[in-house]
Amino acid sequence: MKLLGISGSLRKESFNTRLLREASEAFGDSGFSIADLRLPLYDNDLEKAEGIPPEVQHLADQITQADAVIIASPEYNQSFSGVLKNALDWVSRVDGKPWADKPVALIHAAAGRAGGARANYALRLAMAPFNTRMIQGPEVLVAGASREFDGERLTNDRYLNSLKSLMDKLRQEASR
Repeated sequence: MKLLGISGSLRKESFNTRLLREASEAFGDSGFSIADLRLPLYDNDLEKAEGIPPEVQHLADQITQADAVIIASPEYNQSFSGVLKNALDWVSRVDGKPWADKPVALIHAAAGRAGGARANYALRLAMAPFNTRMIQGPEVLVAGASREFDGERLTNDRYLNSLKSLMDKLRQEASR
């Protein structure tokens, strides 16, 4: 099974990228890869002049080929990251419908006490037009993320149990 992780953070020490790795372990045996969101800013003039950039097409192809996708995003100014929004905007412009009927799970790690709840709601809204098979819960919203990781590993059993449950549901949905 092919599992694609998309981190809404480009930061080298990103808690969301760490959370993606934890999620892939909880998902179980899979060909796991993490997408690269270092894409040009969406610009309709660029698209008209040059077409879809190769790195955007590559991301769209990764989504299409994945059996399931996990998206992890920090919360910036009460929403998900601009990097992730840019990627969603670009992928919406490619031929075909990479997201259509794709099993997707959302997870978040944030500095605040709500664990990225507002980012989660905003991302669900932004994903609605893509007609994915969004897994509804349990929500994995890691609050105070800097205290919940020991190096690369998530240490809080409550979050780990919720993540395992969410990944079991994602695997079941991907196997349908």
